[in-house]
Amino acid sequence: MSVFVQSLHEIFERLGRIETKRMFGGHGVWHEGRMIALVANETLYLKSDAESAPHFDRLNLQPFTYMRQGKAMPMSYRLAPADLFEDREEAARWGRLAYEAALRSGQPPKPKKPKKAPATRKAAAKKTAAKKTAAKKAPVKKKKPTTKAAAR
Repeated sequence: MSVFVQSLHEIFERLGRIETKRMFGGHGVWHEGRMIALVANETLYLKSDAESAPHFDRLNLQPFTYMRQGKAMPMSYRLAPADLFEDREEAARWGRLAYEAALRSGQPPKPKKPKKAPATRKAAAKKTAAKKTAAKKAPVKKKKPTTKAAAR
């Protein structure tokens, strides 16, 4: 994980806890189970929608755009304002805007996956290995012809 992505935890500290995960060559940023931002090429883009767009438009903050089959595809994530990185209150304000846009999107929150204890993972790996070994079939033994079969 890059230093930039790690710094987002501190930048958004007044918003609350965030999670970051690698995805599509960049990182996704989640708050309370909702994706509120993405990082591509060490650049932060915040979730936006029709209601929050005027805030981004006022500062001329462009959408994240990727190329698909030679065509530019803009997404609902807009460039984060530079002030966000210098002022924690500003970061919290923009983070709330992005979170509210994520809530309005209708996407269900990301389900929490229970974390397994390291010992449990090790035991699960052994169990899986044992199943794979047991699943291998024994070589088929050729039967010797019986006297009836030989007589035919």
